[in-house]
Amino acid sequence: MRVLLLGSGGREHALARTLAADNDVTDLHAAPGNPGIAAVAATHPVDLADIAAVTALARSTAPALVVVGPEAPLVAGLGDALRAAGIACFGPGRRAAMLEGSKSFAKQVMMAAGIPTARARTCTSEDEAAAALAEFGPPFVVKADGLAAGKGVVVTGDRAAALAHARAAGTVVIEEFLDGPEVSLFAVTDGTTAVPLLPAQDFKRAGDGDSGPNTGGMGAYAPLGWAPPRLATEVLAGVIQPAIDEMRRRGSPYRGLLYAGLSLTAGGVRVIEFNARFGDPESQVVLDRLASPLAGLLAAAAAGSLAGAGPLRWAPGAAVTVVIAAEGYPAAPVKGDPIHGIDHAERVPGAHVLHAGTATDGAGRLLSAGGRVLNVVGTGPDLATARDVAYRAAGAIEMRGGWYRRDIAEAAAHSRLSPPPQPQTSPALSQMSSAAGQTSAAARDAGGDSPASPTGP
Repeated sequence: MRVLLLGSGGREHALARTLAADNDVTDLHAAPGNPGIAAVAATHPVDLADIAAVTALARSTAPALVVVGPEAPLVAGLGDALRAAGIACFGPGRRAAMLEGSKSFAKQVMMAAGIPTARARTCTSEDEAAAALAEFGPPFVVKADGLAAGKGVVVTGDRAAALAHARAAGTVVIEEFLDGPEVSLFAVTDGTTAVPLLPAQDFKRAGDGDSGPNTGGMGAYAPLGWAPPRLATEVLAGVIQPAIDEMRRRGSPYRGLLYAGLSLTAGGVRVIEFNARFGDPESQVVLDRLASPLAGLLAAAAAGSLAGAGPLRWAPGAAVTVVIAAEGYPAAPVKGDPIHGIDHAERVPGAHVLHAGTATDGAGRLLSAGGRVLNVVGTGPDLATARDVAYRAAGAIEMRGGWYRRDIAEAAAHSRLSPPPQPQTSPALSQMSSAAGQTSAAARDAGGDSPASPTGP
C-alpha cells in the first residue's frame, strides 16, 4: 500500500514512524514533512492551506490512502476535495470537522446527542461574556470558538483576564468548570462503526505542577493504570458512538479520527472537547503502544469497512513522551537554534526522538523551527521505567534556551493508590484524584510560570 501522510509536526512523525513499520506499507510519502519524517518517507513541499495543490500532489503520487494529520486543512474541506477526486482519505469532511472547528457547534451536537458535558453559553459580545462569567463563577473557563492550535482556552480565577480573553477572541464559549483529571481517548471511525484506541493523559500547562499558560501539550503517557478498566468501552458507548450517530443523522458522516477530551469528575465522565484528528502529544505514546498494523485500520475507516476489523492488539508496558520546547514558548518561541545530541538520546535503550518543530539550514544543520521542537519518547515494562528512559534521553539533547517540564507522569508513575469509590451516577467511571498524575483542575487556574528545565545533561 502506498500512503501519503500530510503534516509536519510531532504527531505526523509519530504516524510516519508507525506507518513505516507496517509491513503493508510499501511506499510512504509525506508532505511537507520535517527532517525526522524525511528519514522514513519521501517528502514533498506543499502548502497544506492550498487545497488544490494538495489534491494535485495526491493525484501525482497516486496513494492508496491519504492520512491527514493537522486539523486546519480538514476544517477547510481537504477531506471533501480528496474524496471528490476519487482519492481515499482518512479524515473527516469540512462539516464533520466542525466538531473541532467550532466549540459552539460541538456543544450543539453534544446536547442533541445526550452526551455529558459542562453547561455552557456561546457569547458574541462583551456583555454576553460578562453575564456568562457571572452565571458560572470562578474558576472561569473561556474558549475561543474557532481553531487556536490548542492555545485558545483560558482557565483562570481572574475575572478581568477571562473577560479580556473573551474580548480578544470574539465569539467564545464560556462554560462551567469541570473538576477532575483529564483523559484523552481517540476513536477511529468510518461514520458508523468506531474502534477506540488506548486512553492517554497529556499535560497542557507550561510549567511543573500544572502552572503557567496553556500550551499545545508538554508531555503525555499511556496506559493509565489508575483508570477504570472499562473506561474506553464506556466512553465509546456514551460519548463517541452518540456523536457519530448524530453527525450521520445531520447528513455529515464522520470518517476519520475522533478525539474526545474528557474530565473524570465526581459525577462521572464529562466531555471537555472534541478534536477532528490525532492528539499531539498523546499520539506519540498511543501509537508507540499499538501492536496492530495501522495502515489497514485507517484504510478500513476510509473505505467504510471497520465493522469487519478485528480487535486491536497493544504492546505490553508503557510509554512516556516529554516535549522539548523553544525559549519563549508558548508566547513567542525563538527559532533557529542548533540542536545537538539526538543520536546520543536514541542510544538510551527504549528511547526514540520525534521531530515536532525542526528544519535544516543550507549546511544541513538541524535547527529549531517551532515552539514545541522535539518529542522524546521513553518506553519500558512499567510507567516508572518509561519515564526514567524519557528523561535520561531528554537530558542528552542540547539546544540553547530549550526547556521541558520535569513532572510528566510523575504522580502516576510513583502512586500506589487505588481508584477511589465509584460515583453513583456512573457505575464504571470512578472519581479520580492524585493517582491520575494531574492535580485537581481547581489547582490549575492560571498560575504563574514555574522554573523550566534546560536541555542538556
